[in-house]
Amino acid sequence: MISVLTIVSGREMALSNLIKGLAASTILPDELVIVFMNEPIREMPLLPFPIRCYNLIHPAHLPLADARNMAAEKAKGDFLIFLDVDCIPSATLIANYLKHFKSVALLSGQVRYLKNGATNQDGFLTKMEDLSTPDPIRAGLENIPYSLFWSLNFACSKTTYQKIGGFDKGYEGYGAEDTDFAFSAEKQQVPLHCVAAKAYHQYHESFSPPLNHLEDIVGNANRFFQKWKKWPMEGWLKSFEQMNLISWNERKIILNKKPSEEEIMVTLKN
Repeated sequence: MISVLTIVSGREMALSNLIKGLAASTILPDELVIVFMNEPIREMPLLPFPIRCYNLIHPAHLPLADARNMAAEKAKGDFLIFLDVDCIPSATLIANYLKHFKSVALLSGQVRYLKNGATNQDGFLTKMEDLSTPDPIRAGLENIPYSLFWSLNFACSKTTYQKIGGFDKGYEGYGAEDTDFAFSAEKQQVPLHCVAAKAYHQYHESFSPPLNHLEDIVGNANRFFQKWKKWPMEGWLKSFEQMNLISWNERKIILNKKPSEEEIMVTLKN
C-alpha cells in the first residue's frame, strides 16, 4: 500500500497543484495524507484515492519535524512517499519509486525548479520539464552524500522510517531537521540511494540567505552541533556572521539581533 504524505502551512494553490499531479500519475497512490500545521483543515476534492487530513497544533509556527512524524504515524501504507507541498509529482514519480519498494534504504528523488508563472499556463502538467530547470546542486549525481539529503521528495518503507527514528522533534521551524534525519539514517546504517522519481518545485518567493528564518536556523544549528559535532548550513551561517547578526564560536551560535523587514527584503531572490 502506497501512502503519499505532505505537510502544509498556507500554500493553498501549491497544494491544489500537487493533488492535480498525483491524480495524473500512471500509478495512483492508495492514499494522500495531509497534515495542516497550526491552521484549519481545508475541504479537499473527490479523487480516485482517499485524502485523509489531520491538524497539528504546536507552539512552533512551523513544526516540520512533528508534522512529518504525524503524517508517517497516520499513514496506512507500508511504503511512504514524502512530497513537499511545493512539489508537483511527475506522472511516473510513484512508478519509479515502486521499483525500489522492497529496498531497505532511504530513497532520494529528483527535483526540478519551475519558473515563475509556469503553473499559470494552460496544460502546465504536460509541460513541466520544459518549464523547469534542474537542481543546481544535485542534478546529474548518481549518488549524494547524506549531507545533501533534502526532504522535498523522498521515500522509504515505514519500517525503515521507524528504524531511522523519524524526524527529531527537537528541531523547531526551518532548517537542518532533514540533514539530521539523513545523519540518523547513516548512523543506523540505512543506505541512501538516488532514484529517478522526479518532482517539480513550484516557484515562490525565497531569500538568500534566508533572513526570514534566522531565529529558527540559529536554534536548529545549535541543536545539530550538540548532536553531531558538525555545523549544518555553514554557508548561511557565515553570511549571518558577516552581517553581524550572530556571534559564532567553536561550540555555539548566539543571536545578536533580529534583522529588520528592510534587511530581509534586500535578500529576496529575483
